[in-house]
Amino acid sequence: MDFIIGGLAGAGATIITNPMDVVKTRMQLQGELRARSEHTTRYRGIFHALYVIARADGALALQKGLAPAIVLGFSMNSVRLGTFHIAEASGWTRTADGDISINKTMFWSSASGIMSGLAANPASVLKTRIQASAHPSIAVGRQHSYNGMVDGFTTIYRTEGMRGFFAGVSATCTRLAVGSAAQLTTFSTSKDILLSNGVCERSPLGLAFAASALSGVMVALAICPFDVVAVRLYNQE
Repeated sequence: MDFIIGGLAGAGATIITNPMDVVKTRMQLQGELRARSEHTTRYRGIFHALYVIARADGALALQKGLAPAIVLGFSMNSVRLGTFHIAEASGWTRTADGDISINKTMFWSSASGIMSGLAANPASVLKTRIQASAHPSIAVGRQHSYNGMVDGFTTIYRTEGMRGFFAGVSATCTRLAVGSAAQLTTFSTSKDILLSNGVCERSPLGLAFAASALSGVMVALAICPFDVVAVRLYNQE
């Protein structure tokens, strides 16, 4: 049940965050395998990218790759959060005295991130390639053309074999190991710190939101370099 709940939470969040993911993917692919002097800057920031994409490809283009993104959100978070919850419930992240062990928490959060990366990499590859596909006037990186999620998976398997589904998997696992360690460790620690200081004692939802916000900042700082590498590897095949 923990795996299903974690997966549904990730899939639901994807619907809201997918436009930002499209923007992130396009910006990360700018200048792919080119010197800075040899490429045109198509996207000059978040709001400029939102405007340019909506103008050239239509507003619905901001939800490109939504189907594989939902599959990605479910598969990644079901494995990652489910595995980590089992570790927490089993006491594997705490010391003999019952206190949180930073070392144990980092180990299990990293392990759960690596497992989720392996499970979700095929969806990550397809999502990135569909999100990168754009009108020639604003295209960045290599362009792939798929008629939806099923056609994308079929085409990748037919032209690249199983290897195509695991493009960039080493970067993905590194990114998720680092990101999960930062996220889940700081999330658990933040909850304990907030409670010990009397913050959100009577509001589990407020406590979860505050702890998630703090851990989210740490994740963004920790994984961005690895995320750029992973996205470019997904798109190069």
